[in-house]
Amino acid sequence: MADLSNSTDPATKAALSAHVTPRRCSREFYDKELVRLQTELVRMQEWIVHRGLRVVVVMEGRDTAGKGGTIKRVTEKLNARHCRVVALGTPTERERTQWYFQRYIQHLPAAGEIVFFDRSWYNRAGIERVMGFCTDEEYEDFLRTCPQLERALVRSGIILVKYWLSLSDKEQERRFGDRIKNPDKRWKLSNMDLEARARWVDYAEAKDQMFAYTDLRDVPWYVVDADDKRSARLNLISHLLTMISYETLPQTDIQLPARQERAYMRPPIDTQTWVPRRYVVD
Repeated sequence: MADLSNSTDPATKAALSAHVTPRRCSREFYDKELVRLQTELVRMQEWIVHRGLRVVVVMEGRDTAGKGGTIKRVTEKLNARHCRVVALGTPTERERTQWYFQRYIQHLPAAGEIVFFDRSWYNRAGIERVMGFCTDEEYEDFLRTCPQLERALVRSGIILVKYWLSLSDKEQERRFGDRIKNPDKRWKLSNMDLEARARWVDYAEAKDQMFAYTDLRDVPWYVVDADDKRSARLNLISHLLTMISYETLPQTDIQLPARQERAYMRPPIDTQTWVPRRYVVD
């Protein structure tokens, strides 16, 4: 990753990071690079906690684009006490009567927290628009309100980063087929996913309209080529690291205290219920 630590402006750092020569990476390189980037994410999180920053990362894209898998790699090594993933289900009857953004706002971060939205308020501009789950008036109100809300979040001090994972028609077809055949992935397919597949063009037009209104200069959409999952994850993580100016905090030496010394006898093994040892490591 290019050294952009001297730049404090996220837009400048993003522009600089775009002017790099991509390299093809083997699975071995991917594994090593992912570990390196995850270590940097830990350093970034320590800085966020230290400075009391509030960070929101929105992950959007078509079904099978890899949003969930990417979030897992980003958060894998992070401290769960300061990191949350928000993946909301269908709104309840009560939530349907609320202001649309209300159910999302309650999940915004406090000081020192990072929140990842696995789909977000942009459901209204995508699935709700295409499937007719909202009225034309509700949709138009969303397009007017969303830019104002996001600018208000940024003015309040929240660092808001929005990613769109871009997937080709051919690759989505392949991934749908893989999910159908793989019993470990069939749960990922819902009737709504299949209906969305049938309305590919409708979704493409809805995404274009969404970008026209919400790809803001101060809160832009960052588009990630997601046809290859491994490179998409590395590219997104390396970009996210440029979005926050962080420093490596000094690490204090840790010394284990002397263990308490006192006569103690463990209870007999047969007084406890043990998990059967079906596996042992050589």
